[in-house]
Amino acid sequence: MSISAEQVKMLREKTGVGFMECKAALTDAKGDLELATTLLRKKGLASAAKKSSRETKEGLIGSYIHTGGKIGVIVEVNCESDYVGRNAEFQTLVHDIAMHIAASDPRFVRKEDVTEDVLAKEREIYREQARATGKPDGVLDKIVEGRMSKYYAESCLLEQPFVKDPNVTVQDHIASYIHKIGENIQIRRFVRFKLGE
Repeated sequence: MSISAEQVKMLREKTGVGFMECKAALTDAKGDLELATTLLRKKGLASAAKKSSRETKEGLIGSYIHTGGKIGVIVEVNCESDYVGRNAEFQTLVHDIAMHIAASDPRFVRKEDVTEDVLAKEREIYREQARATGKPDGVLDKIVEGRMSKYYAESCLLEQPFVKDPNVTVQDHIASYIHKIGENIQIRRFVRFKLGE
């Protein structure tokens, strides 16, 4: 099947991935733009996973003040090199992450950051809620784990649906930048301020 330059251009604009990778993805997807986008995202996640062990000591501290000045965020996002830290694409990512934090109010960066006492408390609450509805003891654990997945998606930054594109998580959004930029990117920490709290 012949892939047109216009199709490749559309995919490049949508994903930010290079010409040859877009052409290969479109060829694999037999010209289907949505499938090609999915293939590139999967590939991006795979390349992001390979880069995740590389050290990140450079980066940027970004901020976002929401309109009206009632919510503010400071976030530290790390990368591997000073060059990438000054890159406009990286700066856009940092700003978008700060804006996402302002909008979504996560409590933790990643699942692993949730403390044991918080986990135990949440599990107990969900278990009692399920028990109160009359669910048999045999299914309580499955119900609790399902609700814990939802808890992570609400409370952990990397698990949340990205505010600018709810079809992807913040983790997937960062992975697409890792694929584009070619360096490991990690969110180190953040703080969110709300007036009066």
